Amino acid sequence: MGESPLLPAAPAPVPPRLLADPGFVQAARERDFAALFALVREAGISANRIGGAVGMKPERVSKVSKNEAGVTAMDTIERIADGLRIPGTLLGLAARPWEDRAPTHLPEPADGDDPMKRRHILRGALAAGLTAPALTTLTDTRRSVDTALTAAGTASADLADLEAAAETYGYGYGGQAPTRFLADLVADFADLRPLLATVQPVATRTRVCRVAGQMAGMTAVVLHDLGARSEARAWFATAAAAARESGDRHLHAWVLAREAMVPINWGAPQAAARLAEQARQIAGPLPTAAATLAAAVAARAYALAHQPEQARAALADADTLMARLAATDRADTWLTHGEQKHHVHLSHALTALGDTRRARESQQRALELSAPTSTMTRSLLAVDAAACAHRDGDTEEACRRTVAVLSGLPPAYRNGLVHRRAMDLYRAIPAQHHRERAVRALQDVLGTGGQGRVTP
Repeated sequence: MGESPLLPAAPAPVPPRLLADPGFVQAARERDFAALFALVREAGISANRIGGAVGMKPERVSKVSKNEAGVTAMDTIERIADGLRIPGTLLGLAARPWEDRAPTHLPEPADGDDPMKRRHILRGALAAGLTAPALTTLTDTRRSVDTALTAAGTASADLADLEAAAETYGYGYGGQAPTRFLADLVADFADLRPLLATVQPVATRTRVCRVAGQMAGMTAVVLHDLGARSEARAWFATAAAAARESGDRHLHAWVLAREAMVPINWGAPQAAARLAEQARQIAGPLPTAAATLAAAVAARAYALAHQPEQARAALADADTLMARLAATDRADTWLTHGEQKHHVHLSHALTALGDTRRARESQQRALELSAPTSTMTRSLLAVDAAACAHRDGDTEEACRRTVAVLSGLPPAYRNGLVHRRAMDLYRAIPAQHHRERAVRALQDVLGTGGQGRVTP
């Protein structure tokens, strides 16, 4: 028999810093109330105060904190959410009625709106890489902005500064570790929430949604580079929603084209082709960065799906559009489509088609246009070059080159997109070559342990 709940007294809101703490967020998501209550008590809220706020005897609060008693009843979980002011989404609940009148799970710190503190929290969460707490922190930030798209509140961010920040992020990593770049980007993205939550003039709302789409899309790009496939897709969905609301069809097309690169790089080229064609339809026939990117990505998808005619047609369209692009659209940023980026896409598509001569030409041109700090791009081009060597019959050289690339990568890049592309090369090597020394060396550096062998 369960005890009858006490009538809850006044709420005892947990400190804002705790709602942004990865350990607390993880405990809430897992409904680990022993850890959750322990953290709340460590934050200075007594068992008596917790019990009064959630309608529970202090003795039971202590037992739950010590994992001597559990919490499973839905009404109790709801009382905990309401009494401690824990946003419903953290506990797997619908948004609570009081959330319309209170900050969500990235609230203002106790000392006011402190973007620098939030940035430090994100950097700390990402310091060890894309761990579960780090991904939870990123997800919470994204969901807070998702909620704000339809909420009402008070604006506090400077839109012009955020637009400038989005433009700066568009120039890419600039030699930074991807996780450091990601922490700063998501911290600035979180500053959009109060602007989104405020009733704005139409023109201002359009600008806010546009920068939200850009920042969410670039966050997805970084997550994709780091190999976090499902998280990248969730951020792309947020970016697409913001782009649609902004009315910027070119941004919407760019988001879909970039999203198509997720299934391209994770073994689902048909799904990628569908997304790329959707992007092409939204972008329209005019020579824009989004239209050119969508055509180039479609070419890669079709080439990997063994549809050479469609791939070559898309390549021709991409080249035609590229030749007609305005100078502003040819800038070397993530949100535009410069010559370097164009040749990176062509390198992958032509390599997959087996057109190794043209692929090498694109690889060489892309390398000439790539900054020395472009670790990700240069590594992908090197793996493409290795794949060309394999297609031309020199599998041993292909393996040596790929091992050199992987061995020389900084730790932040070793488990993401470059690793996946190298694995694609390994799987393309026929089984009869798997006992050769060079192939075994590639297998070792990939950490396959002999698994995942796929004969073409």
